[in-house]
Amino acid sequence: MRKIRFGILSTARIGRKKVIPAMQNGRHCEVTAIASRSREAAEAAGAELGIPKSYGSYEALLDDPDIDAVYIPLPNHLHVDWAINAMRAGKHVLCEKPIGLDTEDVNRLIDATSRYPDIKIMEAFMYRHHPQWQDAKRRVDSGEIGQLTTIQSFFSYFNDDPDNIRNRADIGGGGLMDIGCYCVSLSRFLFGTEPGRVCGFMDLDPKFGTDRLFSGMMDFSGRVATFTCSTQLAPYQRVNILGTRGRIELLIPFNAPPDKPSQIILQRDGHEFPEQTITFGVCDQYTLQGDLFAQSILNDTPVPTPLTDAWANMHTMEVLLQSARDEGWAVC
Repeated sequence: MRKIRFGILSTARIGRKKVIPAMQNGRHCEVTAIASRSREAAEAAGAELGIPKSYGSYEALLDDPDIDAVYIPLPNHLHVDWAINAMRAGKHVLCEKPIGLDTEDVNRLIDATSRYPDIKIMEAFMYRHHPQWQDAKRRVDSGEIGQLTTIQSFFSYFNDDPDNIRNRADIGGGGLMDIGCYCVSLSRFLFGTEPGRVCGFMDLDPKFGTDRLFSGMMDFSGRVATFTCSTQLAPYQRVNILGTRGRIELLIPFNAPPDKPSQIILQRDGHEFPEQTITFGVCDQYTLQGDLFAQSILNDTPVPTPLTDAWANMHTMEVLLQSARDEGWAVC
């Protein structure tokens, strides 16, 4: 069975600790090279992860004819430029979320795809591929919980390191861009449409200038999604999906463990339907993501999540940020 040979642009922690080991376990992908701005860092990461080739520059990796695709876990402000560079080099692109800094950034990327029609590119929202989310989406779409009416989501962690890229406003740091993007994405995913208007609130860190707390409301034609995300609160994540006849609760919605089962709670009206805990077998959502993207290359089929979805998610975040600055509802 042919596998897609991936090169990794950066030795970022998320790649080394989560994505690369998961992709190395995939049926349809393998990691054959890694690059860093430092030859030493690339060689150390390669040795740690058993990656055959290491490069002291991103350009050198893109010049390697034996690489089919790249995974980009670079800081947010570098995503679009290096995605375009990779496409120019004939490489397919799996790029970390958010795929750019704003819609103008994403538009540059979409425009570039017209020059490289045979290249596959996808934003890496790994959560959507996990069986717990596929199951939740199926139950919502089938009407099992009645009409979907509201979604509530929460995602937080604590990080006050001034040198961490998530705390740098100039390169796309802050709560909404880093983790609030999940809350926006899942709401659009479940409702299956775009919000008509939104309202945002943010609390800025006085030293970093980043949103250390962001809360938002999204109006989907009278149905609403609300969320709070924070980079300076106790670590926590939860999603509640409520319909007219039941609800679904995802206990670990975003960082589903790769080494133990995941669970969701299903509650429906009526005494004949007691609250159920539904358990999903052990799987790694990063492995699933890598394999699904690789299959789209191997079979020349559309990627699971198109760039139009990435643009729509970015647009919603942009309007939420503008709403927070203007302190009122904003039309999308």
